[in-house]
Amino acid sequence: MTSAPKAKSENLTDSSSELNQYKDTVNLPQTDFSMRANAVIKEPEIQKFWQEQEIYEDLIHNNHGDVFTLHDGPPYANGTLHMGHALNKVLKDIINRYKLLRGYKVRYVLGWDCHGLPIELKVLQNIKAEERATLTPLQLRKKAKEFALQTISEQANGFQRWGVWGDYENAYYTLKPEYEAAQIGVFGKMALKGYIYRGLKPVYWSPSSHTALAEAELEYPENHISRSIYVAFPVTKPSEKLKAIADLTNLHAVIWTTTPWTIPANLGISANPHLSYSIVAAGDKNYIVATELVEKLAETFEQALEVKYTFKGDVLEGTVAKHPIVDRPSPIVLGDHVTAESGTGLVHTAPNHGQDDFVVGKKYHLGMISLVDDRGIFNEDAGEELAGLSVLKEGNAKVVEILTANGTLIKEEAYNHKYPYDWRTKKPVIVRATEQWFASVDGFREDALKSIKEVNWIPAIGENRITSMVQERSDWCISRQRTWGVPIPVFYDEETNEPLLTEETVTHIQDLIREHGSDVWWEREVEDLLPESYKNNGRKYRKGTDTMDVWFDSGSSWAGVLGGESHNSKLVPYALNYPADIYLEGSDQHRGWFQSSLLTSVATNGYAPYKTVLTHGFVLDEKGQKMSKSLGNIVDPMVVINGGKDQKKEPPYGADVIRLWAASVDYNGDVPIGKTILAQMSDVSRKIRNTARFLLSNLFDFDPAKDTVAYADLSESDRYILHRLSEVTKDITEAYEKFQFSRFFQTIQNFCTVDLSNFYLDIAKDRLYISAPNVARRRSCQTVLMYCLEMIAKAIAPVLAHTAEDIWQHLPYPTPSKSVFQAGWFTAHDEWQKPELATKWEYLREVRSEVNKVLESARTGKLIGAPLEAKVLLTVSDPTQKDYLASLGEELRYLFIVSQAEIVKKLSTTDFTGESTNLKIAVVKADGEKCPRCWNYSTHIGESAEHPHICDRCVGALAGTF
Repeated sequence: MTSAPKAKSENLTDSSSELNQYKDTVNLPQTDFSMRANAVIKEPEIQKFWQEQEIYEDLIHNNHGDVFTLHDGPPYANGTLHMGHALNKVLKDIINRYKLLRGYKVRYVLGWDCHGLPIELKVLQNIKAEERATLTPLQLRKKAKEFALQTISEQANGFQRWGVWGDYENAYYTLKPEYEAAQIGVFGKMALKGYIYRGLKPVYWSPSSHTALAEAELEYPENHISRSIYVAFPVTKPSEKLKAIADLTNLHAVIWTTTPWTIPANLGISANPHLSYSIVAAGDKNYIVATELVEKLAETFEQALEVKYTFKGDVLEGTVAKHPIVDRPSPIVLGDHVTAESGTGLVHTAPNHGQDDFVVGKKYHLGMISLVDDRGIFNEDAGEELAGLSVLKEGNAKVVEILTANGTLIKEEAYNHKYPYDWRTKKPVIVRATEQWFASVDGFREDALKSIKEVNWIPAIGENRITSMVQERSDWCISRQRTWGVPIPVFYDEETNEPLLTEETVTHIQDLIREHGSDVWWEREVEDLLPESYKNNGRKYRKGTDTMDVWFDSGSSWAGVLGGESHNSKLVPYALNYPADIYLEGSDQHRGWFQSSLLTSVATNGYAPYKTVLTHGFVLDEKGQKMSKSLGNIVDPMVVINGGKDQKKEPPYGADVIRLWAASVDYNGDVPIGKTILAQMSDVSRKIRNTARFLLSNLFDFDPAKDTVAYADLSESDRYILHRLSEVTKDITEAYEKFQFSRFFQTIQNFCTVDLSNFYLDIAKDRLYISAPNVARRRSCQTVLMYCLEMIAKAIAPVLAHTAEDIWQHLPYPTPSKSVFQAGWFTAHDEWQKPELATKWEYLREVRSEVNKVLESARTGKLIGAPLEAKVLLTVSDPTQKDYLASLGEELRYLFIVSQAEIVKKLSTTDFTGESTNLKIAVVKADGEKCPRCWNYSTHIGESAEHPHICDRCVGALAGTF
């Protein structure tokens, strides 16, 4: 945008002596707005300006609109920031800044998740083994808190460098006493409603962490291989129904499992009453399997299977088989969870190690056998051969060895499937029955599903995802066997082991935690924690040692931060919306924060804690691969901003380039980033910046208060651009309202490049530079430049926040707003909408494009060196189109930036011509001489005695009339 004026000024200065005497009469662009962003220096200066002038604080106090609440999902206070954080926080900031420009009171409270296993493990890893052995719970908690607070400080600095506005002073940490107290309050309400209970149930158990895990704490890495086995359970007693159908010896119920280590805990075999089963002959043995799997199993077993009898699964109920390892019966029971999709159609059932197994075991009173400890080691009850072995390693192998030795193993094969891993230790978990605290989702599932339908999900598929998850989820295990967390506020009767959990006890603990923090649970003895009425009631109590699931921590944020129904948060000194206007996180949070927040809010208040939920995908490299150190494809946001060690390879782009990238991508799916994409974003940012620079530099002598031209007096091309400006404003506003930031990106890029740089600003240069400063044709153009500049500054402000502020600070005319963010959203006037004018000018732009092709041909053919050396001749067969062109009169040549342009009846030249629908074009040499002031060729040079070397237009300009 600025290269042409620069080149012109250089030529005006150096080309000739005649030119030199007129160089100071040309309105050359003037601005100290830098062509280069120099973001590493400039952005921190702008952030300092915002801070010193208290711009954000001024907006949230003085904006007159409603409160807008984007509730922050807390990042984990563990480790350095990455591009996923950048995408998340920038998207949030774009929304918040847009709402501020629209006049809302945007109170954005940042948050951090501070408790849980990862921090506890980090602390333990950083201290010596001998110190670890003597570490008390309180010492560990102190170290964990210090670690979390240090990480929060580092991450907060990063967010601020990215330009993320918010209330950092009142940020919420899940370790703050006020927050913990609110969380205890949520737990208490759910308990009093009967939604919290303690029970022995199978849960995901992490041997590497020694704790129960929730579904949201699991991940399923690709290419997990299990040892899968087919095992024959000898039938010792057929059911009466089975006996009536078949009288066979050497009969076996065949099961398939991918967890051989659970076989020792087997207490039964499950069949589906509605499935068809067959007895098949396999050599001298007879197997019971699902009928539809016979053919597949014959291939797997590599032997012929001859079907002898077929019957429904309910026939098998009451049949008893013998456990393949220990002397114990294994009865066949019925369960609808059994399918014929894989395996044998009969499911080995160990109630201690599976939810479905537990349910059917409870129905048939199979009992429970606990053979595995919290380290994932077989205990003494597992028998001499297995005791002391890890179930996931040598224990698994030993079970296979025993089955092979006693002849019950039919087949073993490797099986590639999804298997749960601990999301922090990255090691496999097991399913194991333990005494845990649960939230009974069944108690409020229907209300949760109803609430989901009342939320606006972006993208819409998010509703389907969370609906299916809530429909299918089992009760929520909320207890953890860790030290660093919020305690489950329960006492146990020493004699009966019955839990003591009442409104009085919960309220008492809540008050203590609000005053002293959750450390009080570990600091004080039971007598000092109990309410007065329980201190001398003749019973002895002990306090529980479980802490709450971190998803219960963060899932209670609507109470701790938004204040719940009372809107009375003890964490922030102002009211926030509950339900929040929007939650925005990664798509993995359908099973995490979105869901835990939904369940706790619905369980206590009956509705979701959010009105809109927006999700984004994960950040990948440019090849679509996940970022990892081993692949060397990690993009560090701070390196993007400040540059790397080799700044030629890793240049310092600043924060606005990251922000523009976040706005450019389709965040509904996974999004790529890398060197090529960053370079493209930098280029787009530079084009927008240089467009703004051109606008600024040509408004150096413009005062809106006295120089603004009324709409009715604007030239037609100016009114057309205002029409385009109104369309662009509408499109960009809709894009922000619908959170379609990539649509904003395309629209603003197209407007700056195609409408302005390639068209309007190109044809405007003659008016801006050559005319007298105060004439209407120049002031009319400057009026439009002002509107375009202010629209661009405000439109890009939510995204290119620093660039927009930089533009605003360089406005060459006074404005009542110190900051662009105080100026409010740009408003296009209704009178600017002129569709009929757009029809005409869109045609004229098409003609201009066709003329440019012929001009380029004439240039390459050496007829002309520059367009101003040309004269354009046109013939037009369509009357309306001819009228469009003719209506421009003398202005027609400015449309093409040539010295002359005429509409003729017939073209006489055939050298440099072009043709399109209803139009023929010819280019010839311009008539007359070159004016040293405006470079146009004219036949009217020398007509002025005072200025004999310049054209009549320039004479008029010097006289102030042109």
